[in-house]
Amino acid sequence: MDVNACLAELVKNLAPVLDEFKFKPVYPEGVKKGEFPAAVQGGKISVDFSGEAGTVRLEYFNDRVALLYSENEGEQTGLKKLSETLLECEHATEKELKSKANELGETLGERVGKKKRNPQAAKLQQPVSKAAAKSGALSYDANTLGSRFTVAYPELRAEYKANVEQYGEFLPEEFFKLHGNAVVHAIIRENDKQKMTKLFKLLNEIYEDGTNEAQSIIAVTILGSLGNDQQLIARCLDYMCEDMKAPVIYINKYLASRGGKSARMRLENPPPYKPKKPKRKNPITNALGM
Repeated sequence: MDVNACLAELVKNLAPVLDEFKFKPVYPEGVKKGEFPAAVQGGKISVDFSGEAGTVRLEYFNDRVALLYSENEGEQTGLKKLSETLLECEHATEKELKSKANELGETLGERVGKKKRNPQAAKLQQPVSKAAAKSGALSYDANTLGSRFTVAYPELRAEYKANVEQYGEFLPEEFFKLHGNAVVHAIIRENDKQKMTKLFKLLNEIYEDGTNEAQSIIAVTILGSLGNDQQLIARCLDYMCEDMKAPVIYINKYLASRGGKSARMRLENPPPYKPKKPKRKNPITNALGM
């Protein structure tokens, strides 16, 4: 099977996912609509698709096919690689191409949003911008924390969106308890400098310019889940902003104490969701049951 026929069959099998997210082929100069939209440059063969959900590229080179993606529609230069797999077109079978397309489709679905969204489902709130937070016009809220966290760790983006759709708003306690905290714990246990810097750069920024609720989620729900493990806390202290250190140390000690048992149980088993709850005046102390 020649390369163009191979890639055309791959795209054919990938079509259901591309159609689901309304990606349309981008025709290179000199290629007529209806023809296979492949472009060749520097020995690489690429096929682009674009839509409101962003830009997708399949790129074939040296018997390997890569899947690239950008959230920007019509993006040409800023695409990031999501996956790469071996594909020897000369020897590829229909069964193999279908399997490869399933793998690529699953990866793309997880990145863009695996399930079709109910048009009547709640829309994602717009996160607070850095400019607005730094100017003092607005403070980072819990939704911004969830949004920024899942942009940094895109494997959780679908869970973030599902949380919002299920409840009509973002429930940070449930999201981090079920999904986010596991990522945080793994990074802290690994103690890789680059990964720790990335994590705490995000947490520090939200904490320093965040609402009381956002600070509570970071100090209590996320870092309070370390179980007063002194080794893990010590690793975090090297990266935490000064304003965060004392509260996190205190919260971990309190939750591990006899007096903090009921608060710990509430964090581990949060009460059922009730819509339109009034805002708490002091979320950190309320979260601790104080």
